[in-house]
Amino acid sequence: MTIPHSGENVPDQTPWLKSLPEEVLMCDVDRFVDFLYEPTLHKLHIPYVKTEWHRYAADLNRVPEDVDATSVIGNSNPAGMHNRGFHWVITTYKHQLMKEPMSVEAHNELVKLVYEPFHAGVRKLYADLHEKGFKKTYHIDAHSMPSLGTSEHRDPGELRADIVVSDSKGKSCDPRFKDLVIAAYASAGFKVGYNWPYFGGRVTEQYGDPKREQHTLQVELNRSLYMDEKTKKLKPEEAKKVQEKLLSAVSYVRNNLLHIM
Repeated sequence: MTIPHSGENVPDQTPWLKSLPEEVLMCDVDRFVDFLYEPTLHKLHIPYVKTEWHRYAADLNRVPEDVDATSVIGNSNPAGMHNRGFHWVITTYKHQLMKEPMSVEAHNELVKLVYEPFHAGVRKLYADLHEKGFKKTYHIDAHSMPSLGTSEHRDPGELRADIVVSDSKGKSCDPRFKDLVIAAYASAGFKVGYNWPYFGGRVTEQYGDPKREQHTLQVELNRSLYMDEKTKKLKPEEAKKVQEKLLSAVSYVRNNLLHIM
């Protein structure tokens, strides 16, 4: 598993983020996703990679080329092309983050500090599994989502399912893995959607390669199930229930993988 968006630390290369109020700084962070999944991952001995760094500084579900003239000085991509690219310019609630683009040097530093270590860790997990003789890998990229689509989303004003499973429009995994994961979360008591409003990001694109027996899915978890979306605070009792359901769902996936291998 990968958890690319739960980090909250702001690096020195993005000082404009350090003065933001919490309700702005945290409105697009997958806050608590690591907290919710880690008990399951530890119990089931499932390897995973996460980051400490804030996605507004360097988004790990993008690639370093997902920038434009608004986010990096002198970039050839037109302004506005990647407002929520590798470096976030505005939030999904239209809060302005960057008032001026960063230097190429700062961009390169963030690639080395944030992007390269995370993806090196992911590649190492794949390599370790292959070295152990496993010919197929099954990978869940874990995220969270607001309960209601904003004007900046594909589904403005729409209430969302508890879980949204995405496979890059059928390209990132064996459909049987997608069906298994949907069944797993549904069996745990979640209402599950598929490929709407999310199709999958750069992680599913980079690692999902069924021809090489690499099967990757993005799984979004509705934030209203475990946190107050306005204050960004955890709801402990609800979160405990979600942890139990996630253990059930991930156990279901692990226990039934042999049926699709």
